[in-house]
Amino acid sequence: MVEKEDDQIRPLADRAADGDRAAFSELVKVLMNRVVALTYRLTGEREAALDLTQDAFVSAWENIRSFRRDSKFETWLYRIAVNKALNFIAHRKIADTVELTDECAGAVSQSADDQLTRDELKQRVVSFMQSLPDQQRAAFELRFYRQLSFEEIAEIVGRGVPTVKTNYREAIQKLRKVAEEEGWRP
Repeated sequence: MVEKEDDQIRPLADRAADGDRAAFSELVKVLMNRVVALTYRLTGEREAALDLTQDAFVSAWENIRSFRRDSKFETWLYRIAVNKALNFIAHRKIADTVELTDECAGAVSQSADDQLTRDELKQRVVSFMQSLPDQQRAAFELRFYRQLSFEEIAEIVGRGVPTVKTNYREAIQKLRKVAEEEGWRP
């Protein structure tokens, strides 16, 4: 399904760039969950992620004519969303408790003990993500969860590829250190 959706993005983006509102609405349907997941992982706040996603799509529509058709629409949209999320983080302290979405929840367990352990692990991962500096968090999210290339990430965050690679490597090193300290097992 994702591959089919990806095949739809380019023609829809071209039509939207020409002012076709219906095509843009289809882009919103195809990309909404991806942008929500991205902004959620960056902010750790469900409501903020939903608001930031809406803001990103509004900004994308308002600036659709500035979309360069030689780049991927998804990369352009992610850049808008990441910038909004980083601005949000810079202006607001992240809450200590985070409501996790079903996407982050993973497999459902029947055992109360298993559920508690899984919830604790999810909370630790979210806490770890929130402890990273903004640029490391963005690099980690886009590379690990979105599986984007370093070149795409560099375009999204407005930094050079070497800087993005360094941010990602440092995030991984911090995760390994936390995992060792916490005694996490794969």
